[in-house]
Amino acid sequence: MLLTLDAKRRLTVPATLAPAKPGDHFRAEFHAEDDTLIFHRIAPVGDWLEILKQCPVPMDDLPPRRRQLARHRKL
Repeated sequence: MLLTLDAKRRLTVPATLAPAKPGDHFRAEFHAEDDTLIFHRIAPVGDWLEILKQCPVPMDDLPPRRRQLARHRKL
């Protein structure tokens, strides 16, 4: 199947070629010697809170956040 790169450097992949939905993530690799692009689907990210709970490093030693709003610097 032939795909054409548009002016914004995007490829549109037909649904019949690869079932995907908006928001799916892919890792792209370019192989110069073969002049090919290879896309690998990345598994969806799970619940970030569950992932954070599994972190082996305790989060108790994080520095406290400042309560003041950021000030704009004059240029």
